[in-house]
Parts: sequence; structure tokens; C-alpha cells
Amino acid sequence: MTENKRIAIDTSKAVFTLNAVDQHDRPVIRRDVRRAGLADFFAKLAPTEVVMEACGGSHHWARVLSAQGHTVKLIPPQYVKPFVKPGKNDRNDAEAICEAAGRPNMSFVPVKSAQRQAELMVLRTRELLVSQRTQLVNALRGHATEFGVIAGKGIERVGKLLEAIAADHSIPPVARDVLAMLGAEIARLDTRLNEIDADLLAQHKANPLSVALAKIPGVGPITALTLVTEIEPGRFQSGRHLAAWIGLTPKERSTGGRQILGGISRAGNERLRSLLVVGATAVIQHAKPGSKTASAWLLKLLERRPRKVAAVALANKVARIVWAMMSTGEAYRGVPRAV
Repeated sequence: MTENKRIAIDTSKAVFTLNAVDQHDRPVIRRDVRRAGLADFFAKLAPTEVVMEACGGSHHWARVLSAQGHTVKLIPPQYVKPFVKPGKNDRNDAEAICEAAGRPNMSFVPVKSAQRQAELMVLRTRELLVSQRTQLVNALRGHATEFGVIAGKGIERVGKLLEAIAADHSIPPVARDVLAMLGAEIARLDTRLNEIDADLLAQHKANPLSVALAKIPGVGPITALTLVTEIEPGRFQSGRHLAAWIGLTPKERSTGGRQILGGISRAGNERLRSLLVVGATAVIQHAKPGSKTASAWLLKLLERRPRKVAAVALANKVARIVWAMMSTGEAYRGVPRAV
């Protein structure tokens, strides 16, 4: 039997497509395998290199196939796209994955353990519930406005808005019932989020690295725990590589020996980018000479750049500090303050 050098799997719906090459990079296997039979198929093969596009489900299959003795590598989907031939189909996709994995300078995604994926699930579920609560609050405020009941923005003002709705007898009973139902849903989500936040805070306090990262201005417990869960510092050569992965570095369109830099690339981890920029914005809101969180560098930056640009620059700097702390184990030393 021909020895397989590498097997690529396109993990589409219920049927997975395989593409294998031998030691001379000649295709030897091109076939479809149903999801339920994938583990049995690989159990009959000698240990080999298996490659897939990185996604939530691919981490599960990576753990399953690794337990069978195979070496599993996960490729970011954007690195596979340049190798896809015209004519989109599963076999072309599997071939592109196999081709991309053979490049000597290809970057791979570490396989997440089941525990780490579970921790990430909690953070993502919290994000989903916060988004749903925001939608409900906006719907409540919008519908109340239709009957002349106005309230300011903010989750803390929902209670007063509901009281005003209940006291306004000019609103038809059907509308009051619907608005009360929206209020009950908001309260239910508040209860769920408080429970999740309590659990996450306990996890944060039990994690020394998360506690250390929370000492950085603009990094709170949720952000610190997300950083610890999402980032493996050994993957990145420097803090700038981490900032680029998060999407906080300029997009480059250089040509003809001329360097052209644009806005941030936004190519990377959207959740971390959002958390770091929001945290940096909070720091900037309180930035003034003599404050504990305002450095001389930040104050000078605010003098010559808009606040939003400064927030992204500060988020970039925080990402580099995070990488240095996670890589060396050092504590946050702070920055020289402006006087």
C-alpha cells in the first residue's frame, strides 16, 4: 500500500472529502467519507499527517485523530483561499488544503483542548446574551417611543422606563402587555448574565495570569480572562505579531518600493480587538496629567491624533504588553506618568 505523506480533509456537512498525496506529492486518495465513518477510516491507516481548515468542529476531529496516532495540523481558512482552483467544489477545496499545508512557511493553528473550548464557550455565550439583551432594550425603547414614552440610553434606565409605561394609561393594553413581556425577557437575561459573570469572576481570581493582566489599565476581569483563554504566546514571535493577529496593525498596500499603510487590518480575533479598543477608550476618557492610567506617551498622542485613533494605538500597545507578560511571566510595571 502506498504510504500517504499528507491527507487533507474538507469538513463540509455530513460528508467529508479527503485528498491524500504520497511522498512525491502525487494524489493517491480522492474520496468522500461520511462523518460517522471518518474515525473508523483513519483507524485503519498508518499514522500520517492530517490537515484541515481551522474551525470549531475541526478541533474536535483533531483531538479524535490525534488519539489514533495521527499528526493533525489546522490551517487558517484565509491561508487556504489562494490555493483554491476556479470552480468551487469540495474536492477542489480539499486539494487546496493539501497544497497549502505543503508550503514550508505555512502557519498553523494550535489544537484546542476540550477544556479550553469549554471555557471559550462560556465567554462566547456571555457575548451572545449581552447582544440579545441590547436588542431587547433597543426594541423596548423604540416601541415605547411610538407612544410618546421616552427614556435615556443605558441598561440601568430600563426599570424607570417600564414604570413609566405601566403608569401611562393612554397606551393600549395590548401594547403595555407586549412591552412588559420585553421587560421580563430583559430581566431574565440580566439574571443569567449575573450568574455567568459571577462564575467568570471566580475563574479570573483563581487564575494568577489573569489577575496579573487585569493590572494593565483598560484590561478588566472579562478581558483578562479572554486574553488568557484565547492566546497562546508561544505562537507569536513578538508583541507586534500578536497585535497583527488581533487586527490592530495597519493594513499594508506597498508597491514599487513605496510603503503605503492604511487603517487597521481587522484581520484576526474580532472579540479581543473589540475588548481592547473599548478598554483603551475607557482609559482615554479619564486621561489627564497626574492620573494613574495616563502616561506621557498617551497624553502627547491625544494632542496630535483623534481620540478614536489614539484608542486603537493604545489597544495595540496593550496587546504588546500582554504578549510580553505572558511570555516572560513578568508583572505589569506601569508606565511613567505625565506631571
